Amino acid sequence: MLRSLSLGALLAAAAMPLAAQEAAPPAPSPAPAVPLPAALTAEEMPPIPQALAADVRPYLEARGAGFAGWDPKTRAVLITTRFANVSQLHRVAMPMGARTQISFEAETVRGSYAPVRGDVIVVSKDRGGDEYFQLHTLKDGRLTLLTDGRSRNEINAWSNDGSLIGFSSTRRNGIDADLYVMDPRDPASSRIVWESKGGGWAIAAFSNDNAAAYVADYRSVEDVDIYRLDLATGTMTPIGDSKAKVSYSGLDVAPDGTLWVTTDRDSDFQRLGRLDPATGAFTPVTTEAWDVDGFAISDDGKTIVYEVNEAGSDRMRLLDVATGKVTRVDALPAGQIGGLRFAPWGEIGFSFSSAKSASDVWSLDPKTMQLTRWTQSETGGLDPSVNVEPRIVKTKSFDGLEVSGLLYLPDPAKFPGKRPLIVDVHGGPEGQSTAGFMGSDNYYLNELGVGIFFPNVRGSTGYGKRFVSLDNGPFKREDSVRDMAALIDAVRADPAVDPAKIGLTGGSYGGYMCYAAAVQLKDKLTATTCIVAISNFVSFLENTNPYRQDLRRVEYGDERIPAQRAKLTEISPLTRVGEITKPMFVITGANDPRVPKSEADQMVAAIRKNGGEAWHLIAADEGHGFRKKANADYAFLAQLVFWKRYLLGE
Repeated sequence: MLRSLSLGALLAAAAMPLAAQEAAPPAPSPAPAVPLPAALTAEEMPPIPQALAADVRPYLEARGAGFAGWDPKTRAVLITTRFANVSQLHRVAMPMGARTQISFEAETVRGSYAPVRGDVIVVSKDRGGDEYFQLHTLKDGRLTLLTDGRSRNEINAWSNDGSLIGFSSTRRNGIDADLYVMDPRDPASSRIVWESKGGGWAIAAFSNDNAAAYVADYRSVEDVDIYRLDLATGTMTPIGDSKAKVSYSGLDVAPDGTLWVTTDRDSDFQRLGRLDPATGAFTPVTTEAWDVDGFAISDDGKTIVYEVNEAGSDRMRLLDVATGKVTRVDALPAGQIGGLRFAPWGEIGFSFSSAKSASDVWSLDPKTMQLTRWTQSETGGLDPSVNVEPRIVKTKSFDGLEVSGLLYLPDPAKFPGKRPLIVDVHGGPEGQSTAGFMGSDNYYLNELGVGIFFPNVRGSTGYGKRFVSLDNGPFKREDSVRDMAALIDAVRADPAVDPAKIGLTGGSYGGYMCYAAAVQLKDKLTATTCIVAISNFVSFLENTNPYRQDLRRVEYGDERIPAQRAKLTEISPLTRVGEITKPMFVITGANDPRVPKSEADQMVAAIRKNGGEAWHLIAADEGHGFRKKANADYAFLAQLVFWKRYLLGE
């Protein structure tokens, strides 16, 4: 550990006879250590050996590319990728062409071209992960501010003709997500079109004549209301019964004015179909027993591309709108698909990643079914074909509910016998661990022979609306911890897993699960690494950013109600911190607006007060997770040192 020499030791050295001092052999020089990045503070942590960093280096140099849209004027694609410290926007003029960087900021930049016109790029950027995004136009490598520079602003949707952009903003009172419309070519045209109550409002799409906007009010993962907003009069008209508990995850307007949505109405899973704006009637067109997670409509309205989440892997489908015929796109292996978008000439752009491929940009010609790869991101010189694929592990939880997860095990020929395992719990809690590229985590699998398991406990998305609701509120919250216990028991029983060497990590809500596991499942675990984690539900709900409070109360409970406050206190890991007996590593972003740094501070202080071991890494320029490469690399190496000590016993 990094500790200063005690006063007693200094005095003893000073009192030693000179001859004895002269006779003592010289102290060995410390091994070279990785410099701590300027923004990081490392508390009670050992130095990271340079030799370890050199060995890991190729795994830290993998990058990915995300599809950000088409340039309708030149047929180039806009992508996000990272060449320096953070992701920026690049243009690629032709398949496998050069990635030409066009934004050059110290913070991550995301954005897109105006549809049809392609004459302007609108981007968003925050400050050090604080999520107070500002909107800008990007031209000649420079940003021009469109918003007020203080409030939280989020890009919602472009109009189909590219003349308007809709966005939400907390400008009015710092809490509510009011709706705005703007021609980004004229910042003075920005105007508020709806004063909201709550933080979940967004413009989902514009009518084709730009006279109206279709608006979503996200109240929870299970409850989303859809409205039609007249932009001239400000009249907001509900579509369907706003009192019904129905979720909508996507909405778009076809050229003929048809409103297409994905919703779980009358189904346990999200289906794609038509929504009648006059009556609210929904007509589904898909029948898969899995969620439809995303879709896009061609400019001529004849084709819809959508993705189906099949047990954590995305599969692409093409729908012929006139005939209802569905065509499967089976040329892609199991993986993750995102950013589906049609070009005006009919090509479909998207991002794709798999266990053996970092995220890259692809396109599909729906007429010929020809797939084209636009980027091939570097993997640090490593051969991605050796990366292992996951398999699904299923088991029954305490109440008979089937739960599952993705298990990655190292090559048994290279690493025979029972192997150590890290359990990695996703955040959300309305999230899902899916099969994709493992990035730097491949070092554990390919070099150390450590397996990784991703559980999807109740409350995860992708398994139907009943499943996602089973952990809601304080009185059901710990049922997800019981699921995690059942899944850990299932993988510990696997003949390829060493049941005595199981670690657990998680971030955000997964961080709460990490703290909870350190308390309740400590007999199954050797150590935990908890990242941007909730330690006390009451203090979390009181201190999370005001725009999020009501949204989180729906999920976790309302600390203002005495009975719920008492239960939230009871189930908070901080309440039972005295039961934590295994080493813990806590990682925090000082600017986190979701889970404030105070959640980590109070947990670390309590563990140390009880005589326990708690490493703590804090980033002054990060928020809800580390996005800057220098910080993320150091955090990965530090976790590696932690696991080598407390999982591998090195």
